[in-house]
Amino acid sequence: MNARFCHLTGSAVLLALLLTSCDSTPRERQEVANRELAKLDTAARQGGKTLKRLGRQTLAFDSANRARRAVPLSTAKQRTMDQELLGGYADHIGDLTVKDIAGAYGELLRAVRVRRTSWQLRDWDYAQNTYQRLNQQLARIRLDLPARDELRIRAWQAEFTALRAKRTATDLRAATRK
Repeated sequence: MNARFCHLTGSAVLLALLLTSCDSTPRERQEVANRELAKLDTAARQGGKTLKRLGRQTLAFDSANRARRAVPLSTAKQRTMDQELLGGYADHIGDLTVKDIAGAYGELLRAVRVRRTSWQLRDWDYAQNTYQRLNQQLARIRLDLPARDELRIRAWQAEFTALRAKRTATDLRAATRK
């Protein structure tokens, strides 16, 4: 067998080539091995550079997010966002009852679905705050909540979390493409 017959790459193929190449000389096998090692070395070096670049970009992305979240939310803007997201439920999140809470979550998700594409990251911070306060009220009344309502609310919570995660993943992907 010769190198023309075995035109495959990878360390397993190289090993097979070296073990079955009875017609080749040690020098020829050494040259094949050196070429394959050079290819692997180049791939590893390029992979290392890519990882280093992605690490720097991810660190910058995380730093920017931490800096943004360190700035307190505006109370006035939060009230406006609550009104946009919850409509009539906005003025009494902390007083929502078992009969109201499912409607509030439904209103929240309808609004998020419509507005999310035009939101900046700070808008998501406000929406997250509204969502967390709604979750706190749910925790207070959950034991009295019928199972069918709790199931719907859990589905809406999963959707909100998925939409937020999708935005984060999109932003991270965009930040690491540069």
